[in-house]
Amino acid sequence: MQPFTPLNLAPLLTVIAALTAQAKQPNIIFLMSDDQSTYTMGCYGNCDVQTPNLDRLSADGITFDNHYVSTAICMASRATVMTGMYEYKTGCNFQHGDLSQDKWLMSYPVLLREAGYLTAFAGKFGFDIIDGPNGKRLPMPEHDFDFWGGGEGQTKYNTMANASMKEYADEYPHSTLSYGAFGRDFIAQAALADQPFCLSISFKAPHKPATPDPQFDAIYAGKTFIRPANYGRENGKHFSKQSRQDRQYERFESWGYADRYDEVMAIYHQQIYAIDVAIGMIRDALNAQGIADNTVIIYTSDNGFFCGSHGYGSKVLPYQESTKVPLIIYDPRHTNSGKQLRSDALTANIDFTPTILSLAGLHVPENMDGTDLMPLYKDPTADIHETIALINVWGNPATHALAVVTKDMKYIHWPYAAEGFEASDELYDLSKDPHELVNQANNPEYAAAMEQMRQHYDEQLANWTKEAVSYNEYQSYSTAFDRTVEWADKSDAFLKGQSSSKKK
Repeated sequence: MQPFTPLNLAPLLTVIAALTAQAKQPNIIFLMSDDQSTYTMGCYGNCDVQTPNLDRLSADGITFDNHYVSTAICMASRATVMTGMYEYKTGCNFQHGDLSQDKWLMSYPVLLREAGYLTAFAGKFGFDIIDGPNGKRLPMPEHDFDFWGGGEGQTKYNTMANASMKEYADEYPHSTLSYGAFGRDFIAQAALADQPFCLSISFKAPHKPATPDPQFDAIYAGKTFIRPANYGRENGKHFSKQSRQDRQYERFESWGYADRYDEVMAIYHQQIYAIDVAIGMIRDALNAQGIADNTVIIYTSDNGFFCGSHGYGSKVLPYQESTKVPLIIYDPRHTNSGKQLRSDALTANIDFTPTILSLAGLHVPENMDGTDLMPLYKDPTADIHETIALINVWGNPATHALAVVTKDMKYIHWPYAAEGFEASDELYDLSKDPHELVNQANNPEYAAAMEQMRQHYDEQLANWTKEAVSYNEYQSYSTAFDRTVEWADKSDAFLKGQSSSKKK
């Protein structure tokens, strides 16, 4: 028999050390841009842009190719990100109302802090909190974080104009890099604490008004950009008449996509380049403090953006450019890291809070609609959702729509039928038509697919009917979006959803 010596313990000790590292709560960094679509990054196939730090993050972790926002507008999407709930359960949207405090108290930052995490937030917070339905507006939740660099409303690109970030203004006059510096400094302080941390940074960029950091002016100077395959008005003629009734349509021209495309896109991508630099600052800080190996990084955007596709600008509508956004997750503790993994699983912004809570080893409340994304890190070929609902109840009433998407198909129902409009449907085979160039709704060859997607739609609407908040007129949409109800029988319910408009 081999003698029992300390040397023989080495393999066992190695296993124990590995298990201990896995059991230790990780640090979590959640990074979110504003108005960024997938086509803005090298790791998503754009050879026109420079995103070296994002591309490295993609290579280190797992990149998701079918990630959607359930609502493609800032305020509603950010409330969903923080709470893991669809908009009809948060009740939060520019046009309907603010987030009730009881919802906020179930957000991932609050729950993590209660569980002993050191928490920090910087950037655009994106929504207001009230003390109850239709209640009094509360101050920004600065005191719900240990470190605060957040701001009200849209915040400013001028760092000096963001009260909580003024100390960075001299060195970083543009806000994007100031947030990188905030992250760097927080990481240095957090490394001294005997507790895990969660750092959330919400960049304002590349949200309009386009205001790039001038130190990066040379990056895309004089560059000609490849236009998307669905660029221009001619590639949007098959869209519903309803979709053309708001600012998304006119901004194709007013924002320069029609006649100044290269100039506009150079500025847009320059702003994302600055985000990329800020991410490099944050990762360098993790390495400098020796804590990179226990820090999970998540990168995404609050919604996508039309940059001339189909002859539209801006966001909101349930098409791919508006609703499909980047998602990268890097967990350095995982054996699959560094393998340049990709997943085509259907995922959404409802999944972030369940994922973050699960990473921290915390219970995920049953009221959340999302699912932990980390099983996909272990098996990128797996699936976690069959369908995701895509919601728009903002803007011109005609553009309000409910859609449902699977990995391969998308169905959109446009219910508005007043003022010469007729309710209409759109169906896209995303597996064959990723640019949504052919509406298959009336194609007999897609009759079975159409029926199946309508069933999925009805299931999502049933969830809405059952779980929507009783305030901010969200219950009225359960009737308004019911495709089996004639307009004459639901017009009052549909228009009721506009009666409490709270545009900001």
